[in-house]
Amino acid sequence: MVFERLNQQIGFIVEIDKLKQIFRQTLLLADQRRENDAEHSWHLTLMAVLLAEYAAAEDLDILRVVKMLLVHDLVEIDAGDTFAYDAEAHRDKEEREVRAAERIFNLLPSDQAREVRRLWDEFEARQTPEARYAAALDRLQPVLLNLHGGGGGWRLHGITKAQVIAYNQHMEEAALWEYVRQKVDEAVEQGILEE
Repeated sequence: MVFERLNQQIGFIVEIDKLKQIFRQTLLLADQRRENDAEHSWHLTLMAVLLAEYAAAEDLDILRVVKMLLVHDLVEIDAGDTFAYDAEAHRDKEEREVRAAERIFNLLPSDQAREVRRLWDEFEARQTPEARYAAALDRLQPVLLNLHGGGGGWRLHGITKAQVIAYNQHMEEAALWEYVRQKVDEAVEQGILEE
């Protein structure tokens, strides 16, 4: 038996283990250490299932959303995590991530590489209901960790309400925006987010 396909798949699986070493700026609730991308992706996939009733589309393909969320940050193995509020780092983010997508996804057999790339491109474009919902959750999760963790990441980086609102506004596409706006206002009142 020839194991070429399986070897490619295993090679990809081993490579993406590196996602556990890509640390984000968001702090975990329990111990205030920085969250890694693998933890973030797991958290998002569970959120996608639990919060599906708040997606704007009624006939949402939740499995497609879960797949997108599982692959959306794999490019950060090469490109690194780009902090949401770092304008300078965002200048070449797309270029870095596209290069990473080419290398990492092409470790897979060609049919799977194409499928993973399509999912990643769909997530990035935010043109489908599934991608808009997935992207909204990607923004919601760090907001929740900041809200329930005393504003840890926000305070560490001096983030203001205006920055949080501007960066996360596309959440209104997934019917989560009203909740987030209320909670952000409460965070300002509680002193965990600067006006």
